[in-house]
Order: sequence, then structure tokens, then C-alpha cells
Amino acid sequence: VLLAIGRDACTRNIGLQTIGVKINEKNGKVPVSDEEQTNVPYVYAIGDILDGKLELTPVAIQAGRLLAQRLYGGSSRKCDYINVPTTVFTPLEYGCCGFPEEKAIDVYGKQNLEVYHSLFWPLEWTVPGRDNNTCYAKIICNKQDNNRVIGLHILGPNAGEVTQGFAAAIKCGLTKELLDETIGIHPTCAEVFTTMDITKSSGQDITQKGC
Repeated sequence: VLLAIGRDACTRNIGLQTIGVKINEKNGKVPVSDEEQTNVPYVYAIGDILDGKLELTPVAIQAGRLLAQRLYGGSSRKCDYINVPTTVFTPLEYGCCGFPEEKAIDVYGKQNLEVYHSLFWPLEWTVPGRDNNTCYAKIICNKQDNNRVIGLHILGPNAGEVTQGFAAAIKCGLTKELLDETIGIHPTCAEVFTTMDITKSSGQDITQKGC
């Protein structure tokens, strides 16, 4: 990694102070309501300049479309900033959708969550004999809502492709029971989500002996 410095919100010199739009003085980003409305009712903001929101191009596009539909098309649909699939395209990819575990605990309380996790061994790693306990998968379930999946995380080959598919299921209200009832495609990395039975709270060993 040569540089990992984020983005600069260039909002200080575009005249926002003239019309009274508030910004976060620490980072220049704009606080908004859940409808992307600033503190000035007729001014809206979307995309990377939003305070506390994801800096992702597809998120900005979706938010912009939904904002236009609300303003001019009579829609009431808001952008979902939680169930956003994203991937870090490092040599071993990391993908996620929904809450990270720490945030889920803050929002729902640790006692209301069940976390399932597993290490796994991709088929393509068996021939060269790569470490069979490097890849990792985890789901976070809300016990108070039928064990609905509120967070999904995977570290392994093609994590982006895997995450994109499960993101649609999460938007549809995916539960642990539905995952358990889903027949996995063997041998794929995504299959691990259909066979998880070890909870983090149990402290049981999650290392794998084979593919």
C-alpha cells in the first residue's frame, strides 16, 4: 500500500457559509438527514461529501437517483446506507455487507446478537498446498428479529463476487434459517455461508482439516 489517505471534501470555498449550510469543521463534510437534506431545507447533498456516510461511487449514484425521485417523482424511497456491499481488492480480497460486528453491538447490544464464523480452504488452494486456515467468513445475526442477517463478511478469493450475490439476499431479509436451508455449490468459497454452525460465543475451534 503506497497511499491510503482518503478523500478531501472540498466544501469550504463554494459559498455554503453564505447560505448558512453547516459543515463538519473537522473534515469539511456535510451533515444531512436520512433524506440527504442539509440544515437549510432547500439544499441537499449526496455522495462523498456526506458526513458519516460511505465514500463509494455506486452509493452516490443510488442516492442521487432516489433523491430525484423523491423531489420530482412522488417517491418516498430513501437510500439504504447500511446494507451496502463493498470489497477491498487486496491480493486476498475482503468483502462485507451490513454492520461490522463492533457497530452491530453498539446498535443492538451484544446479548441480542449471534455471530457465526468459519475458516475455509478454497479448492484452488489445495493443489499448491496453501494454508487451509487463511480464508475467513462471518455472519452477524439479530436474535430479536428471527436471526436476520445484519452483517456478512468474507476474506478470500473472489470476495467481491460472493458479497454482491449475498447483498441482494440481505436486502430481502435473509435469515440464518434460510442460509441453512440453501444448498451450497460444492466446492465454492460461497458455500461456507450455507454450512456455518459454530458460534463465536461458543469458543469452539473453527480451523478446517480439508476443502
